[in-house]
Amino acid sequence: MGTAMFAPIFDAFYALAPWLQSLIGLTLLLTAAVVVNFLLKKVILRAARPFLDRRSLTADKAAAWLASALPLLLISRGLPEVPHLPIDIVTVVSNVAEAAIVLSIALAISGTLDYAEEVYRRRPDAKSRPIKGYVQVLKIAIFMAAAIFIISVLIEESPLLLLSGLGAMAAVLLLVFKDTILSLVASVQLTTNDMLRVGDWIEMPGMNADGDVIDIALHTVKVQNFDKTITTIPTHKLISDSYKNWRGMSDAGGRRIKRALLLDQNAIRFLSEDEVNDLRRFRLLGDYLTAKDTELSEWNAREAAGDTNHVNARRLTNIGTFRAYVIAYLKAHPELSNDFTLLVRQLPPSPEGLPLEIYCFTATTNWGEYERIQSDIIDHLLAILPEFSLRLFQEPSGLDINALRVN
Repeated sequence: MGTAMFAPIFDAFYALAPWLQSLIGLTLLLTAAVVVNFLLKKVILRAARPFLDRRSLTADKAAAWLASALPLLLISRGLPEVPHLPIDIVTVVSNVAEAAIVLSIALAISGTLDYAEEVYRRRPDAKSRPIKGYVQVLKIAIFMAAAIFIISVLIEESPLLLLSGLGAMAAVLLLVFKDTILSLVASVQLTTNDMLRVGDWIEMPGMNADGDVIDIALHTVKVQNFDKTITTIPTHKLISDSYKNWRGMSDAGGRRIKRALLLDQNAIRFLSEDEVNDLRRFRLLGDYLTAKDTELSEWNAREAAGDTNHVNARRLTNIGTFRAYVIAYLKAHPELSNDFTLLVRQLPPSPEGLPLEIYCFTATTNWGEYERIQSDIIDHLLAILPEFSLRLFQEPSGLDINALRVN
């Protein structure tokens, strides 16, 4: 009875001209596709949005691409039912619609992978184990598979026929995807061996990179240099070339100071007894001078007894006493760490003077604080040098030559 109710309508429809039947059928089909698309994206997805992840737009985009497949499916399956359309047009449009369905599903899966990677980045251990490279490899595989299916749909052949021809193209594919394969291997090594994380400070002079890693992808690693420029490094370069990672310094909690004072060798000499007594006003030298006085007195009494020539006796030098002062000063410094190596040593003399190297670690890794602490230490040591009758070596300048001419 229901069919009989619409019989007059069908009779009137089939009584129309063929072109008019086709026009009405296409209009109804497109209207249905638009209505379905509207209901899915503007009604159902909007109603479901409160239940989705509000911190991400990636999930919404993936769902929207997946929803686009249904109107395309309606067009693909409904177009052959439109009367009086040329078979060639129906075939071409249906194939294009089916290819678009494959592309929509591939984009939906790609968006889902992006969302999964975004959720993973929120984990506290995501910086040490990034998965962006793996996600990009999966996306490449998905789009390659989608391309094969799209071509097979358009030419109306089985995908297996296309896959059977890939064996002959293997060499070409290896050449085309050489960088991708190298980057994939490098990405696996970097991640597995924990060689690089987002946030690491690295130096790679060969690539003009000196800054923080801000992104690790399949093909590239982005480094934001300290001048705020961005250096892009091919991922495989981080395996084949050397670079410095400062993460160990950050994890250790201390940063090394390694500076040398170039002392004028002409100023190095023994200290007189009066000068030694004068240096006792330094609190940091009290224990050193007392211990040295006992040590030298005992040695001189034993080895140089009765010898009045002072050249045969052991005496304090101004540079040795200054070195002891620097060690005591560094050990007492509240902003230096006592958990790491602390040295004050002489390096081989050179035409530029006698290098006295300071080797210690600050108790902080903050760059600004580190530079302040280092500068304060060097400032103090430079200013205290004259108290030990020492001076820095400095090559003669114009003012020095003019002073000699005046004298």
